[in-house]
Amino acid sequence: MRRTLRIVALVLALGLLTSACGSDPEEFAGTRLKNPYAAPDIALTDTSGSPYSLAADTDKALTLVFFGYTHCPDYCPLVMNNLAAAMNRLDDAERSKVDVVLVTTDPERDDEAALRTYLDRYDKDFIGLTGDLDTIIAVGEPMAVYVNDGKELPTGGFDLGGHSTFTLAIDDDDEAIALWNQETSSTEFAADIQTLLTED
Repeated sequence: MRRTLRIVALVLALGLLTSACGSDPEEFAGTRLKNPYAAPDIALTDTSGSPYSLAADTDKALTLVFFGYTHCPDYCPLVMNNLAAAMNRLDDAERSKVDVVLVTTDPERDDEAALRTYLDRYDKDFIGLTGDLDTIIAVGEPMAVYVNDGKELPTGGFDLGGHSTFTLAIDDDDEAIALWNQETSSTEFAADIQTLLTED
């Protein structure tokens, strides 16, 4: 009986230790890029109608970039909701150092007004970018976002599905230094953002 109790206690102790390791704030949930992608200096159009380049106009410590579209039924709202919740977990000083950008992959439907209405449901500070489809494809390629490999939509745009639905972190040197997949939680996003900001 005592031996059984000892085994149970040992199993519980190991479980607690494993659990503690899994919640270690120093652990990075995303993937750090050993060879960062250079953000392309190709202008798209933001929701105010102004040109916006992921290289020239990303002047904050971090810019989180996600390629998706407003009519997406699954991954896009999941990721955007988690990004919005992650931003709410940051304090004001941290938030001031981070931008979130959605680049549409369905520009036929996602004009400036449609993007603004969509993003305002998540965070009024989020930036939306649109443009012609060829330019959007050209923006994605240097960062390994292959827009035209997705499922073609009736509008001519693309649904990236599960294979390219990652969020990129661009630093103030205009390099994508990390990425997260669509299953990243808001807690994981927030912890990783805070880690990256402390290293800046």
